[in-house]
Amino acid sequence: MHEGLVRGIRKWDLVAFTVNAVIGAGIFGLPAKAYSLIGSYSLIAFFACAFVVLLIILCFAEVSSRFDETGGPYTYARAAFGPTVAFEVGWLSWLARITAFAANCNLMVSYLGFFWPAANNAWPRAMVIVLVVLALTAINVLGVRQAAIAGDVFTVGKLLPMLIFIAIGLFFLNPHAFALGTRPATGAFSQSVLLLLYAFTGFEMATIPAGEVRNPQKNMPRALLIATAVVTFTYILIQVVCIGTLPGLGTSTKPLADAGQRFMGTAGAALISAGAMISIAGNLNVLVLSGSRIPFAFAEREQLPTIFARVHQRFFTPYISIVITAAVMLVLTLKSSFVAALTISAIARLVTYAATCAALPVLRRKPDTPKALFRLPGGSWIAIAALLLSGWLLLNSTLREGIQAAIAAAVGIAIYASYQIYRRRVVSSA
Repeated sequence: MHEGLVRGIRKWDLVAFTVNAVIGAGIFGLPAKAYSLIGSYSLIAFFACAFVVLLIILCFAEVSSRFDETGGPYTYARAAFGPTVAFEVGWLSWLARITAFAANCNLMVSYLGFFWPAANNAWPRAMVIVLVVLALTAINVLGVRQAAIAGDVFTVGKLLPMLIFIAIGLFFLNPHAFALGTRPATGAFSQSVLLLLYAFTGFEMATIPAGEVRNPQKNMPRALLIATAVVTFTYILIQVVCIGTLPGLGTSTKPLADAGQRFMGTAGAALISAGAMISIAGNLNVLVLSGSRIPFAFAEREQLPTIFARVHQRFFTPYISIVITAAVMLVLTLKSSFVAALTISAIARLVTYAATCAALPVLRRKPDTPKALFRLPGGSWIAIAALLLSGWLLLNSTLREGIQAAIAAAVGIAIYASYQIYRRRVVSSA
């Protein structure tokens, strides 16, 4: 299939893309929430969470090494389970992108309030959101190389403040703060791992624009694993510094900023606030790029009108899909808050993970499936373990999240069925 796209995302661009996709806003608040549940055992919870995520990422690494076209989990589900299941996976994945954008963009404006308090007022907030969406839309329409370069800059910009925070904070650690104390209840530890998991999600976005990645079957598994190592190393050291320097960690609403202020003064709080804004901006760029490729993939496979598959003749980007996706993101961001926009994002991502993990053993048995360039030892058993963990996480979702996710899934089925009926009528009348 000729998509008309340019393979402008190189190996290290893809690593930066994945880091941007994972490190968003969560790490700026979750150290305190995890510590409030299980104290210093939260360090162990970070390791446990990284292990759970690694199982899922290993499944993505093998499955992604079979494909070189746009779509990511949607493409994998189509090859393994057929077009209907694939559309539902793609639809939920798209919803996860736009809801995450709305949540994180609102949070970025809140951090801007540290430097410009008026940013949290109605009109300045709306103005900032519109400018952010327009800028990211322009970057993505002008070319995938431009979006990749912007992603590289955002990655350096987000990691640098974190590394400064870690490097300086390690000299101010209080060794007594790491005393483990009474072992926490199993339920509290599980809840902590579940909470931290959401700081590790987003890696799947790197697989979506595979049609614009150079040698994706070889570079995608490597990028996923390298980025996972970078994120895990950074997260654990951040938690070490937070525990060792902030006595009131469990009650802090902005733990990194509070810890930074203790050992770097006001400049520390400003550094972390700026780092949070850059971190979120990089995440927003990835959300626009990956989210816009899902309707494009739908249209390429005749599951949405062909207008979504149009590629700009000069910039070689799916500009219609980018503009429409960005417009939906803008409306949702202006109409929602940080918390309200997250209600279905978590479940949608878990469904995506489960579908890809389930696809691994299915694709291994299909004779017409492209060869995997990354073969995971014990892959089927790892996929089963990842599926069980995904199911456990879904069972821990709230009733409200479940109802809203079910409604969203039903809307997706209705869109798919309606367009298929329309296409049959057009074909029969031709």
